Amino acid sequence: MNIEELIAYGQAPEDASQVVEWLEKRGRTFGVFVDGQWVQGERVFSTVNPANGNVLASITQSDESTVGQAVAAAQRALPAWSSMPGTERGRLLYSIARAVQRHSRLFAVLETLDTGKPIRESRDIDIPLVARHFMYHAGWSILSERELNDFEPVGVCGQIIPWNFPLLMLAWKVAPALATGNTVVIKPAETTPLTALLFAEVCAAAGLPAGVLNVVTGDGTTGRLIVEHPDIAKIAFTGSTEVGREIRRVTASRDIKLSLELGGKSPFIVFQDADLDAAVEGVVDSIWLNQGQVCCAGSRLLVQEGVADRFLDKLKKRMATLRVGDPLDKAVDMGALNSPAQLERVLGFVTEAEAEGADVYQSPCELPQGGCYFRPTLVSNTEPASTIAQEEVFGPVLVSMTFRTPAEAVAIANNIRFGLAASIWTQNVDVAHDIAAKVKAGSIWINSANSFDASTEFGGYRESGFGREGGREGLQEYLRPKTPQAASSGMAGFIAPKKSGVDRTHKLYIGGQQVRPDGGTSYQAHGQDFARANRKDVRNAVEAASSAQPGWASMSGYQRAQILFYLAENLSAARSLFLEAGYAVSEFEAALSQVLQFASLADKHDGSVHQGPTRTLVYTRPEPFGVMGITLPESPSLLSLLKSVAAAIAGGNSVVALASETQPHAAVGLYRVMEASDIPAGLVNLLTGLQSELLPHLAGHLGVDAVWHFAASGAETARLESAGNLKPVWIETPDWTAPDGRLWLQKATQIKAVWVPYGA
Repeated sequence: MNIEELIAYGQAPEDASQVVEWLEKRGRTFGVFVDGQWVQGERVFSTVNPANGNVLASITQSDESTVGQAVAAAQRALPAWSSMPGTERGRLLYSIARAVQRHSRLFAVLETLDTGKPIRESRDIDIPLVARHFMYHAGWSILSERELNDFEPVGVCGQIIPWNFPLLMLAWKVAPALATGNTVVIKPAETTPLTALLFAEVCAAAGLPAGVLNVVTGDGTTGRLIVEHPDIAKIAFTGSTEVGREIRRVTASRDIKLSLELGGKSPFIVFQDADLDAAVEGVVDSIWLNQGQVCCAGSRLLVQEGVADRFLDKLKKRMATLRVGDPLDKAVDMGALNSPAQLERVLGFVTEAEAEGADVYQSPCELPQGGCYFRPTLVSNTEPASTIAQEEVFGPVLVSMTFRTPAEAVAIANNIRFGLAASIWTQNVDVAHDIAAKVKAGSIWINSANSFDASTEFGGYRESGFGREGGREGLQEYLRPKTPQAASSGMAGFIAPKKSGVDRTHKLYIGGQQVRPDGGTSYQAHGQDFARANRKDVRNAVEAASSAQPGWASMSGYQRAQILFYLAENLSAARSLFLEAGYAVSEFEAALSQVLQFASLADKHDGSVHQGPTRTLVYTRPEPFGVMGITLPESPSLLSLLKSVAAAIAGGNSVVALASETQPHAAVGLYRVMEASDIPAGLVNLLTGLQSELLPHLAGHLGVDAVWHFAASGAETARLESAGNLKPVWIETPDWTAPDGRLWLQKATQIKAVWVPYGA
């Protein structure tokens, strides 16, 4: 017998006396932190240690009055905080970071007691990253006058954080908001509020002005009060996809900034040439970190057939060594799930998988009596479409499948409604970067898993939400251009052309062809007949755009630039066509200039490279959303059409555009020019008709991946209908003549961060 098998683990408990003292000193009763003061509410609820069921403290249930007071305090504090020199704000953020470090043990133990996660994860991962985020954003604040001078803070930000990483998610949101001059009303999760309340104490002691940070506690009704408050200018939410979808609907009627970091079902892809032992450890770090309660956990294991049996054997042996127990034990690998409700949910998924015929293997480890504990679990013999392979379990449950070729691995990986993260294991650098480019997810880890840093953007594709946290992209979520932009360009208005002697009804442009509208109807604009598109025409245009987009996105930026330059060349040659249609010379020249701008930028919209906290390089890739729906304003109809379309396709997207309703001549002229250019069929589809009829079908179409809405009306419809698949919506009244191409290309793409460890 191996001597290692005779060695028994001893207990290594963390001392919780400091936390107990902190709780007792406050009578284990907490109010909310509003305007720099502690305010006790009338209603309370208990927060419980999920490892043993013991009540930790009584927490205030915030009501409408409490939320209103917090928002009002944030509004009062906003002018002074936003006008404070960035250097001063940066010093305060740095002081907060240092305070977190000084009280790191208190924070770590409190976090473990409230969440059930192992102390070594709270101590070694969460708390250091919290300090890192405040130090990183302190630097941005100090640099803001030079680096961010064209932007200003959004205003009062409402932030809602989840229960799996309570303090870390707080840092991800609060640090960039404060660094950019915003004030905050934040709500921690109902089951894990304690570290947010301790953080409020630390901020007050560090000298943060009253009202800049306000912490309100409560259940989902409190969160809804924040979301619905009319004076909130920005909502940042991390949580379930279902709640994120509801937030999108609730805020549809308001012009606020919104970022959503939602669910995931991330693939963990193991190729046959991978270091299998290292990959096994990667699985452990990916799915059993924090008991699997991680939105980007690698919960779908895809193993190449040639090594699948061997890999699963290794994995089961490793699972047998995992220890589940008291989270305060420094030798424990997994603690308790967050609540009895979460334990029941996880058990339900596993039971359903067994009923569907899946094989279930669980670690033979002993579980403590009482508490919300669940064994590390491996589910195999499942189909990619099975419930447990498609839905987010949010627990220590890994689902295993096999693949034969890299193409099949990508197909299975992308066969999901989520797109938050992925992990790729191979010794072939060509395969690694090729698969990283093809998997639809916001973070890709190569031969690693669950790596994070404040300098690197994090966020999802598809129903994993939109917006980014961390890095410069995350900073931009809390900023807006300083000067409100106006649509007026000072150019001469549209002049209706005289009707020609030959009667003509203009058509739609779908799939590279002029087509008659499905309904066989038309409408008049300036005495001419134009095709009146309907729901089926929208569907056909989206199908054509979906077919064209992958090939277009696979082209290099240089290839897209050449085609855009050729389009500009043909537009210039067709100058008389647009002038005869009634467009002023100034508008035509401005439109042509915009096409040339995006032709020039198409091969210059690059990512960046970050040096990770360990021996890791992180490079970012700006990737297209896919099919983009665009609704255009009444005026300037030609300039707005060409700028929007050129920006969208320069970023690698395909387009379905709803032309100006009263001035559709621009669309007719453009598709005639495109027919003589090298624009691939289906890349740009132009519909004329009544926007009020077409917008709900375009914004609500599940094949549309993003919406730009520039029309004067319909903003609420665009936001509301987009909630179906949580597509991002950009609603703006831009300065159409501005040379702001980089901003537009940021709006046309989403950032993917690829983590690449190195070392001999």
